[in-house]
Amino acid sequence: MEIKFYSTLPEEAAAVRTEVFVEEQGFKNEMDDIDSYAEHVVAFDGDKPVGTCRFFKDDKTENDYIAGRIAVRKEYRGRDIGTELLKAVERAVKEKGGIRVVLHVQVRAKEFYEKQGYQPYGEIGFEEGCPHIWMYKIPSEEKD
Repeated sequence: MEIKFYSTLPEEAAAVRTEVFVEEQGFKNEMDDIDSYAEHVVAFDGDKPVGTCRFFKDDKTENDYIAGRIAVRKEYRGRDIGTELLKAVERAVKEKGGIRVVLHVQVRAKEFYEKQGYQPYGEIGFEEGCPHIWMYKIPSEEKD
């Protein structure tokens, strides 16, 4: 598996997100303005994009980065691709001088993120009727 970073939304990331969030999960408002300034990460199996996420500096804090839109194609789940995408983002955030990675995750995926060292905080909110919760991690506490 190879992981690549992009400064603009590549069609490979859009394709994975559309497949996972729109076609599989039924979300309607998948692409948004954040895509224009976020950095995008794509995992490839050969030439095939199999997972993606994005991250960007939180303009409300000094040292936080928000990661999101983490998606792995169904046939590639269970192969630690989501874990590798998160590790790649965490390394990039540390390199940029960020201290904390923040996520707004689907509640049903909360356990996966807890296994990666993320801690929930705040109240459950809803995106397109789906319950989400905020989670965070300070990557510098982890050993690579």
